[in-house]
Amino acid sequence: MCGIAGFCNRPDNWIKNIEAMNERMLHRGPDAGGYWASSDASVVFGHRRLSIVDLSANGAQPMISHSGKYAMVFNGEIYNYRVIKKKLLDEGKVQEFNGTSDTEVILEAFEVYGVKETLSMCKGMFAIALLDIESGKLTLMRDRVGEKPLYYGFVNGGFVFASDLGSISVLEGFNNKIDTKVLQIYFIHGYIPAPYSIYQDIYKLDAGCILEIDKPYKDYSVSAYWSMRDVAKYGDDHPFKGSKEEAADELERLISASIKDQMVADVPVGAFLSAGIDSSTIVALMQAQSTNKVKSFTIGVNDPDFNEAIYAKEIANHLGTEHTELYITEEDAKAVIPKISGMFSEPFADSSQIPTYLVSKMTREHVTVSLSGDAGDELFCGYGTYQSVERIWNKMKSIPYPVRKLASDILVHVPYKNKIYQNKAFLLGAKGPENLYERSNQEEILSLSVAKEKEVYKYKHNQFEPSYLKDPKSCIMLMDMLVYHPDDILVKVDRAAMAVSLETRVPLLDKDVVEFAWTLPIDYKKDGDVRKAVLKNVLYKYVPREIMERPKKGFSIPIMKWLKEPELREWAEALIDRKTLEQQGYLNPDVVWFIWNDYINNNVWRIQIWYILMFQNWLMSEGKNI
Repeated sequence: MCGIAGFCNRPDNWIKNIEAMNERMLHRGPDAGGYWASSDASVVFGHRRLSIVDLSANGAQPMISHSGKYAMVFNGEIYNYRVIKKKLLDEGKVQEFNGTSDTEVILEAFEVYGVKETLSMCKGMFAIALLDIESGKLTLMRDRVGEKPLYYGFVNGGFVFASDLGSISVLEGFNNKIDTKVLQIYFIHGYIPAPYSIYQDIYKLDAGCILEIDKPYKDYSVSAYWSMRDVAKYGDDHPFKGSKEEAADELERLISASIKDQMVADVPVGAFLSAGIDSSTIVALMQAQSTNKVKSFTIGVNDPDFNEAIYAKEIANHLGTEHTELYITEEDAKAVIPKISGMFSEPFADSSQIPTYLVSKMTREHVTVSLSGDAGDELFCGYGTYQSVERIWNKMKSIPYPVRKLASDILVHVPYKNKIYQNKAFLLGAKGPENLYERSNQEEILSLSVAKEKEVYKYKHNQFEPSYLKDPKSCIMLMDMLVYHPDDILVKVDRAAMAVSLETRVPLLDKDVVEFAWTLPIDYKKDGDVRKAVLKNVLYKYVPREIMERPKKGFSIPIMKWLKEPELREWAEALIDRKTLEQQGYLNPDVVWFIWNDYINNNVWRIQIWYILMFQNWLMSEGKNI
C-alpha cells in the first residue's frame, strides 16, 4: 500500500513540486519515499511507500524495468504475483529478479506481455502509472472495482495524477475552481461519484479503466479493460446450474482461495470483526486455514442498543482468534470530526467514517494489514432497500406512467406537515425500479435545492439502462456496485485506514468471487426472507447458526443527538453562518437554515444536515479557491 503522484511538462521547480506532493500523502506511505524524472523532466513520478511485501530497498519506487524501457509507480497489491513471476521465469522472459516485490514482477510483465494482457492476469487492488521512457507514452491504470484511488487532470495546462486529491492541490499555481455541477449529486449521496471530483478539470479514473496520454500530454483517452456491468450481464445470462448447497461449496472455495492470497505479507496481518455475516465469514475462513491464531479487531460502545462487540467477542471465542476490542466514548468519536476533511481531501459525508477511522487506528497498533468483509451486502443482496424498492414498485407499476408522473408533479408541491408524504409523492413519478431507487436516494426533493447550481452532470445512476438485468433487485445491486460501493464504501475504508497507515484488503472483491456472485440466481442470495442466504450457508459451517441469528444492532454514530449538544451545535452553526454562506455563494442559505431549524425546533432529521456540515468543514479547511 502506497501513494503515487506525478506530473508532465512542469520542468520549473519540479523537485520542489514532487516533494510537496509526496509530503501531502506521507500517511499513505510512511516507510520510504522517492521520485524520478525523465531526462528532460517532461514526466516526473513521486512515491510514498508502506512496506508490505519485500521490505528491502529492492522494492523501492519509482522503479525502472530491467531493460530501462519503462518507469513505474504503483499503489496496491497484486496477490497472484508469484504465479506471474513463475510464468515469466518458466518462459525465459526474465532470467532473474532483483528482489521479491510484486512491483518488479508486474513491471517486467508489462514489458513482456503488454498492459492489457498483464492486467487480465493480475488479481489485486492497484493504481499504477507506467511510462514508456523512449516514446513518452504515459498509461494510468486502476483496479477492477475501485479499491485504490487515482485522480488525474490538468493544473495550469499541465497533466497531473495522484492517489490523494490533496497532493494535486498543493502544486504551485493550483487554482482549479470548485466544480459546482457536482454539488447537487453530492447533496443527494454525501459523496462525489467517479469520474468527477470536487475540482474542475480533475477527475477520478473509473474502476477497471486505463488512461493513455502521449506527448505533449494534452489529449488523453480512457478505455475499460474490465466492466462490472458486462460481468453482471454475462452472469445474468449464464446462471449457475448447481444446487444451493453446491453454490455454497463453490463460494467457500473461492473466498478461501482469495483469503489465502490476501494473507500473504511480510508484516503482521489481521481482520476487522464486526459480528456481522460478512466479516465473520472472512475471519472464520482465515482461521480455518491458519496454523496461528488470527488477530481480530472490533470496537464497541457502552450503549447496549448499539453494541455488537459482545457478539463479536463470542464469535472470536468460538473461532479461537486472538481478539482485541476497544470500547470508545462519545469524546473519542467527536474528536475525529475535525480530522475528516484532511483524510478525504474532498467533501465526503458517510458518518460511519468515524468508527471506521477509530477501528483502523486501534488495529494499526497491532498489525499493518487488515482484511475486511466489505461487499457482502452488494454482491449477495443484503440490504433491506433491495426488497423495499421491489415492494414499492409492485404496488405502483400497474398505474400508467403518464398518470403517475402527472400526479407526482402535482402532489410533490403540496405543503405537507409530514415530509414522508412529499417523499412518497416524489417516488410516485419513477419510470421503473431503477429510477425508483435513484429517487429514493434523494430522500426528498428538498435535497435538490441545497446547492445554488441547478445544472448537474449525468452519472451512472441516471444513465442506468432499465431492466438491464432480469430481476429488479439485481439491477439495484449492480447500481450499488457501480456507484455506492466504489465511491462511498471503498473511499471510506481506504481514506480512514490510510490516515493511520493501515492497509486494508477485501477478499469478497476478488475477481473470481465477484464474477461467480453475478452468476448466482437471485433466490440463492435472497431465499424468502433470508438475505445473503448463500453466504450464510458458508458461514454456518464454521459458526453455529444460533450465534448469528439475532437482531442486528449495527454500529451507528448518533450524529442526530450530538449536534444538539452545545459544543457541536456551536461548531455547526458557525459553519453555516448565513453571511458566510452568502459570501461563498455555493449553497442556498434559506434552504440550509430551513433544514437546520426544522431539526433544532421540530426534531426533523435530514441526512443532508451532515452532508452540508462536511461540505462546509472541507471548504473552510481545504477549499482554497472559494
